[in-house]
Amino acid sequence: MEWLLLPIVGLIILFIIIKSVVIVNQYELGLIFRLGKVVGSLRPGVNLIIPFIDNAIKVDVRTKVIDVPPQEMITRDNAGVTTDAVIYYRVMDVNRAVLEVQNYQYAIVNLAQTTLRAIIGSLELDEVLNKREYINNKLLESLDKDTDSWGVKVEKVELREIDPPTDIKNAMTQQMKAERLKRAAILEAEGEKQSKILRAQGTAESIRIEAEGQAKAIKTVAEAAQMYFKGEAQVYKSLDVANSVLKENSKYIISENIMDIAKNFLNSKKN
Repeated sequence: MEWLLLPIVGLIILFIIIKSVVIVNQYELGLIFRLGKVVGSLRPGVNLIIPFIDNAIKVDVRTKVIDVPPQEMITRDNAGVTTDAVIYYRVMDVNRAVLEVQNYQYAIVNLAQTTLRAIIGSLELDEVLNKREYINNKLLESLDKDTDSWGVKVEKVELREIDPPTDIKNAMTQQMKAERLKRAAILEAEGEKQSKILRAQGTAESIRIEAEGQAKAIKTVAEAAQMYFKGEAQVYKSLDVANSVLKENSKYIISENIMDIAKNFLNSKKN
């Protein structure tokens, strides 16, 4: 009979060893309760307890996410909106998270709902729709303060949806369409205006270039004419002087039409 008891005794010893060992992950901490009283803490790794007398409670200390279910709320101007949120939190003090509140996750969700309802109720609908960041900050500030006594740190709060009544949504949709049409008309008008400006600038530039070309041509012709007439005037002046000198000298016989002959000669050279 003794050999039959050995396996049973071995199983009992193995069971006691298993119950006396608590393995805690790196991202966990915990408490050891002995007959209902906290007598120690659990650290990452292998922890030993007294089986059947001690009780171990482990707590995940990583940042966790809680969804705040959608709920209908009333704004200050009596408009109904449906909103939900997401909360990021972390347990900072395991003792308080276990001892000060029965279920801190459930408590955080309920506290977030009541706080969010109060914030929405203090704002008008337009403010609720346009001040999402303000609501997030107010909710975060309030939750972080109230959960501090639970050993919980609320790190971030985000509103996911703010759903106004159907008639308000339809009006907002129509307004958005009107705004898009308005922007499109403005862009089209600006484009047409810019096109006209560019065409006018091109025409003005063309006229300017043409005028500059004509001015240069006129200047060239004027300079050429000035040079030509200046040279011809010098010749005529020389002929007049020569004619006067020769007439005063009686040794030479000068034809009366010597100037006409010279002019005809110059004209023949030009041709």
